[in-house]
Amino acid sequence: MTAAPRPGVLFDVDGTLLDTNYLHVLAWWQAFRDTGHPEVSMAACHRSIGIASAELVGHLLGDVPDAEEVVEAHDKRYQALRDQVAAFPRVDELLAACRDRGLAVVLATSGRESDLEWMQPAVGGGDAVDGATTSGDVASAKPAPDLLETAADSHGLDRGRTVAVGDTVWDVRAARDAGMPCIALTCGGISRAELTEAGAAEVYADPADLLAHLDDSLIGRAARR
Repeated sequence: MTAAPRPGVLFDVDGTLLDTNYLHVLAWWQAFRDTGHPEVSMAACHRSIGIASAELVGHLLGDVPDAEEVVEAHDKRYQALRDQVAAFPRVDELLAACRDRGLAVVLATSGRESDLEWMQPAVGGGDAVDGATTSGDVASAKPAPDLLETAADSHGLDRGRTVAVGDTVWDVRAARDAGMPCIALTCGGISRAELTEAGAAEVYADPADLLAHLDDSLIGRAARR
């Protein structure tokens, strides 16, 4: 007998659970310069964080022959910064609180499967995390809705009672196109106004702020439905 779909929460990782957006900005900025594209600014990199790597290069440069080289340069630069990766305060408590309320907790990241080897220990949460979906599981990562749709379907979630949590306009747009409400956090460096304009249903400062308001949030309401 097939189990009934469960309510759940799909958490973005970079900039949402891990304080990594500005590390990625630096790595991308360096990568563009390393590969002969000094015209790409840090601001442009920041605005593009949340898009999967290959698509990010295309978003900023268009169709260029050295796109793979740029991605590889970013990976090399970011590798040197990984010892500075840290989770935002109270992330583990937030994940546990969602699980305690009967919600499935799934990580939905535009990163690659290999990134989970260090991402999940950095995030913490232990047994509170039910699983993860990465860009390798879909044909198109964020801002396409495929990642969230696949995460929900592969973990047996009820899309009508599932909430996405992210920190960029790309997360919000992906959730919208997947038919899910999105809670956005400003800790990734994108303003409340921009996230709201993109369609975020609720906006909080960071995981600790969301945890403090969890029962009144969309997540709390999904758990009670």
